[in-house]
Amino acid sequence: MGCHARTKILRSWFVVSSDQVSATQGLGLCKSTQVQAIGARPYLPIVLVALLVRLAVVPFLYRDWLDPFVLEHWAFGRVARSLATGYGFGNVFADTGPTAVIPPVYAYLLAGLFRLFGTYTPASIVAALALNSLFSALTCIPVFLLARRCLSQRAAKWAGWGWALSPYGIYYGADWAWSTCLVTLLLALLFLWAVTLEKSDSATEWLGFGVLGGLAALTEPVVLSVVPLLALWTCARRWRRNKLWLSPAMAAILGAVVVIAPWLLRNYRTFHEFIPIRSGFGLELYIGNSADSLHWVDRSLHPNHSDAELREYEQLGETAYMARKERQAKQYIREHPAKYVYRVLRRIIYMWTGFWSFDRRYLSEEPLDLPNILLSSALTIMALAGLRELWQVNEALGVRFVIVFAFFPLVYYFSHPETYYLRPIDPLIDLLAAYFVTQRIAARARYAKAKTVGD
Repeated sequence: MGCHARTKILRSWFVVSSDQVSATQGLGLCKSTQVQAIGARPYLPIVLVALLVRLAVVPFLYRDWLDPFVLEHWAFGRVARSLATGYGFGNVFADTGPTAVIPPVYAYLLAGLFRLFGTYTPASIVAALALNSLFSALTCIPVFLLARRCLSQRAAKWAGWGWALSPYGIYYGADWAWSTCLVTLLLALLFLWAVTLEKSDSATEWLGFGVLGGLAALTEPVVLSVVPLLALWTCARRWRRNKLWLSPAMAAILGAVVVIAPWLLRNYRTFHEFIPIRSGFGLELYIGNSADSLHWVDRSLHPNHSDAELREYEQLGETAYMARKERQAKQYIREHPAKYVYRVLRRIIYMWTGFWSFDRRYLSEEPLDLPNILLSSALTIMALAGLRELWQVNEALGVRFVIVFAFFPLVYYFSHPETYYLRPIDPLIDLLAAYFVTQRIAARARYAKAKTVGD
């Protein structure tokens, strides 16, 4: 990435002088005129507090990951152990050889920690959770910068502190040794970067966007449901302004292809067929569409919880097993179309409100669902209200949020959800909720002032 790109994107993480920030603001990408010419320093305390809060929680939770059952069925942990011990990228459910069930980036990061601190040791688990806490804390930066750039300084502070103290951000940073926190950070950066590209003619900067997008795709391929659309919307905005768009877009595509292609080639050479980053969609569709509707997913059909499924996986091999699971899932859907539609609707509600069922058996297994429903529903309502207000003043930015909210969770509606699947877009939800709150505060202040003048 060239100097011009670093000034606009990467140096925004560390620059503290008002002159540099004023130059960044000169891009004029958003309609808001409330952005103040101040340095980047205000987000540093937010990041520090976010990190300290998450790290303070880690000691109370890390032992859960040392449970033998958890370690034996921790997909990223198993593959990272395989890498760290020299057996390659594999052995995701059992010692069965190469796999493409999970994407590579986080597994390699975890393998590096295992080599430094030992495989499945308390130190390596704490290091993994500390790294995730760092990723989660750093997410405050793009959240703060996006809100300050396009909304207001007050909204930036509310959004930054909102994410720093977010229950979801804290919990998944301190107690979720998965790729969730990393992809959350990458998606927030890509969202911010896509906004800045509206005024950028630098092929290097567009290339860098593609490279980061490719890295995000290899972290969790679900980002491919939104990042290309965000880039496409940027290109459409440039086209409307008669600005160059095709060659920058080609540079972004090239950057993404260069990053993703080696993994696709590895999968083709290993499994002798094209696998779009990961191979597990058939299994995900299968465990989400069965006769059991008590939960949002039937874990008894997963190789981690079923000896019969594991034997079938071992006997057929990964690609044949996944193909069979996809056929079985589609057959169930064809035979129960009404039930499938009903379940899709329940998934949509669950993803945005946290509500699945008030069945006593279900709640006995998910005791935190009731408070989670209140938190999730409140954030969704405030975010939608914030989006409505944003749409009235900056429709172009509003479209970007609609793209993410509409397409990011789409695949989960039709396969199955998990509690952590929507978490990568939580910073954007928090940002809109913060915007709504600050707009209400401003409206009340104006009303109080007008009433005082009137009296």
